Amino acid sequence: MKNNKAFNSAGKLTALLVLITIFLTPCVIVNAGERGVLMKFGEVQEQILGEGLHLIIPVVNTVEKLSVRVQKQEISTEAASKDLQDVFTDVALNWHIIPEEANIIFQQIGNQENIVSRIINPSVEEVIKAIIAQYTAEEIITKRGNVKLGLDSDLTTRLRSYHIAVDDISLVHVHFSERFGEAVEAKQIAEQEAKKAEFLALKAVKEAEARVNLARGEAEIYRLLRDGLTPELLQKQAIEKWNGKLPLVIGKENPKIWNFSELLKAYK
Repeated sequence: MKNNKAFNSAGKLTALLVLITIFLTPCVIVNAGERGVLMKFGEVQEQILGEGLHLIIPVVNTVEKLSVRVQKQEISTEAASKDLQDVFTDVALNWHIIPEEANIIFQQIGNQENIVSRIINPSVEEVIKAIIAQYTAEEIITKRGNVKLGLDSDLTTRLRSYHIAVDDISLVHVHFSERFGEAVEAKQIAEQEAKKAEFLALKAVKEAEARVNLARGEAEIYRLLRDGLTPELLQKQAIEKWNGKLPLVIGKENPKIWNFSELLKAYK
């Protein structure tokens, strides 16, 4: 009887110890697209917890979860172009925390809210201002691809030092002041009018040249005809076209018939 009581007491004690162990050894679940920053008494450890279930020591260990998925940040900023025009840009940045460096970025910067406010937004604004200042307002429109490449390259380099990777950056919208828009429109109208005037002037020159060339051609034809129509040639053409009948020529006195032999003699 005493043995049974002792066995029951030992069983209860074991169960109690198991419960205490489970209570003192909680589980931490790191969800998909996250990394767990493990800390020991508040000190960030080198170990980074991947996705799944992890056992930690209560009180001793704590875990901060950071998303390593691609994040989107939209930023609107104002900058000055090389020719001192106000340029307003709307930028969409896709970025993510480098998973293998999640513990370092948390130690240096903090959670995602701090990362966006302290690193992402200021970096994008500063890089945009530096790139925009390298182009005139007109070049920002005509060389938009180069502007984007410059933003992508400089921002990638800058954020990489903060353990952040740039996936893509898009110039969603670029616009200028109303005054500049009116100036551009006036310039385009002036250029179109200048091109039209140039076209009309060139057309007039071509038409004048065509008339001169035509007049020269007609003059050359007249000269050739004048030089080639000798009396002998005219007589030859008359003989070749003669139908064999002697024409009757009416003079002042009596009608006469051409003497064909005399005509031949004259030709010879």
